[in-house]
Amino acid sequence: MQKAIIGKKIGMTQIFDEKGNVIPVTVVEAGPCNVVMKKTIENDGYEAVQLGFGDVKVQRVNKPMLGHFKKNDVAPKKTLKEFRFDDVNAFNINDTITADIFAAGDKVDVIGTSKGKGTAGAIKRWNFSRLKESHGTGPVARHAGSLGACSDPSRVYKGKKLAGHLGCERVTIQNLTVAKIDAENNLVAIKGAIPGPKGGLVVIRDAKKA
Repeated sequence: MQKAIIGKKIGMTQIFDEKGNVIPVTVVEAGPCNVVMKKTIENDGYEAVQLGFGDVKVQRVNKPMLGHFKKNDVAPKKTLKEFRFDDVNAFNINDTITADIFAAGDKVDVIGTSKGKGTAGAIKRWNFSRLKESHGTGPVARHAGSLGACSDPSRVYKGKKLAGHLGCERVTIQNLTVAKIDAENNLVAIKGAIPGPKGGLVVIRDAKKA
């Protein structure tokens, strides 16, 4: 990983390219992020950089975390995430990472938490087909239908797709394109949709499979 940043999803809009084509984009408030901590092989067994995003009042930070920030003389941050960059030595404590680390045309992966849908049926959750709606099927057209096998094995296999909790899980969308950068306002416009609601936390990193 060469570069990454933490951000907040603002919402979707559209922009136009030089030829007048409409490009649907998601706007992300990316950074500024501060380097809060550096992890080393000697002390931690691996190399990583801990970034902090979003200012928070001192009285809202508990004592252990307050000590963590004071140790490196960094202002308290709301969100902390670690990144295993290829060149950890390029970063120093209290360095600021802004949206301009990316440029228009870059390929990125975006990680977020998908919208929670609550408890959903098998049709909404797994795209099951409905049952017949005639000949006495009854009020069960949107049920899952038959699940198990016959007398052998006389049970439903583990991992069967069933109704249950939908959404509210970590989702990574790969190989998206950065359409535009507004470095002055720390905004990144990414072509297409990204997971999560408006105001949701996201991570933008360089694409692993570009």
